[in-house]
Amino acid sequence: MNKLCRQVSIESPGATIKDCVFSFEVPVPDVPPRGARIRVACAGACYRLHRTPSLCSVSSNSSDKSFDLPLYQSPAHQGVRDAALYPGFEVAGIIESLGSEATVDSPLKVGDRVVIFPYEGVPHGYAEYITVQDLKYLVKVPDRVPLSVAAMLPTGALLAMNTVIHAREYTDQLLKERGENARVKILVVGTGGLALWALRIVSYEFKDIENQMCISVATLRDEGFQLAKENHRVNLVQWNEDVYEKQLIERTIDSCKGEVDIVIDFGTTSRSLHRSLQCLNKGGVVFISAEVAERLMPKFSKRAEEKEQCIRPVDMGSIEQLEELVELVSNGKIIPPPHSVFPADQATEVIQKLCHCEIPGRAILQFFAAD
Repeated sequence: MNKLCRQVSIESPGATIKDCVFSFEVPVPDVPPRGARIRVACAGACYRLHRTPSLCSVSSNSSDKSFDLPLYQSPAHQGVRDAALYPGFEVAGIIESLGSEATVDSPLKVGDRVVIFPYEGVPHGYAEYITVQDLKYLVKVPDRVPLSVAAMLPTGALLAMNTVIHAREYTDQLLKERGENARVKILVVGTGGLALWALRIVSYEFKDIENQMCISVATLRDEGFQLAKENHRVNLVQWNEDVYEKQLIERTIDSCKGEVDIVIDFGTTSRSLHRSLQCLNKGGVVFISAEVAERLMPKFSKRAEEKEQCIRPVDMGSIEQLEELVELVSNGKIIPPPHSVFPADQATEVIQKLCHCEIPGRAILQFFAAD
């Protein structure tokens, strides 16, 4: 197929938040024999950690497609730090074509609404048309779920779900050790997309033991006050960076009515992880994204061991969890957090607004209106 389509690639924002969004015209890809070609309707505004010529789909005129450029660290903007913007791949769209070997006994057909599981080797950037090599990486989306909502599920919501599931396993272990009348305290750090999803998934996953739970949120920006209105069972503490560290730790412990058993830290920087450990009791666990674990674990592992604490990295999650998540959202058992939809050609402005905390909830880029 010789037609061209748009591609938007978002790289890790630099300190000046400039030159991190790239737009190209790329060839519409051929359909893999066992896979499918998807017309992208909506994509979550996520970024990639490496600047590479990934754009290898666009660098067909380059003689060297293998070199790597330096890793760009996320800047200290709240919009990045509290996970309103994070690395990943979130795509929802319509099956435009199926491969010649993919139609036999397949539950999927042309015209189906799907999300793409972020498998290793998933295409770089967000193009109007992308392909998957195998139909097993596609999850069908019911008509009652808007594709703008579906686009939030494959990375942010999936990571939040996997983290909450790990937290539930540890909670069950604590309750078994402490007895049926015990209470478990959980602190969720951040009010970006990951934390907003986590709180909603916690409400579902812990509903059978909600009277034994004490949930607190350390909010990194004023949006957290909206959380208090949504869920009166959640304690709220604001982590104002203008306040002395010791005061923030004391304020958090007071709000949580003592040191906590579990911290889910979606705002993971060195500073937030240090603060989280100070609010954690002896034997407690901090769950962090595996994406930041390699950078932070060497700094804090020894300190955590001295207090018999544990820092546990959590991976993205499985395709089975993504299928379950789609079903739970479809049935209204998990209510998605707020999101805002923007035309894909406004990606640069969207990233700038995210980095300055000017967009509540998740930002979704729309390539075409399918709903």
